[in-house]
Amino acid sequence: MEKEDKVIIVEGRTDKQQISKIIAEDVEIICTNGTIGIDRLEQLILDHDLDHKDVYILVDEDYSGHKLRKQLSFELPHADHIYIDRAYREVAATPAQELAAVLLSKRISIHPIFLS
Repeated sequence: MEKEDKVIIVEGRTDKQQISKIIAEDVEIICTNGTIGIDRLEQLILDHDLDHKDVYILVDEDYSGHKLRKQLSFELPHADHIYIDRAYREVAATPAQELAAVLLSKRISIHPIFLS
């Protein structure tokens, strides 16, 4: 089985569900379920071979999201950051068309239905 070269790291399951319906390519979406400890993060990097993949970080625009982004940035300096508008605060609360636009800006294929 061929592994995906692109990985998006999100906080929760609802974030993953929201993004999964928009993306039109084979991208692995990993949930951290909030901030994580260094041991679990290192295991995540090893389990998913994140040092050798295109990693995107897409987290909420709140305190825990900023804390997780900082933590992931330190461990995965090659990761590309995707930001949502602060007005929506949460990835899951961001309208699909907005998410589609930010994903497309990072050259991630999306289903055309989400283009406005």
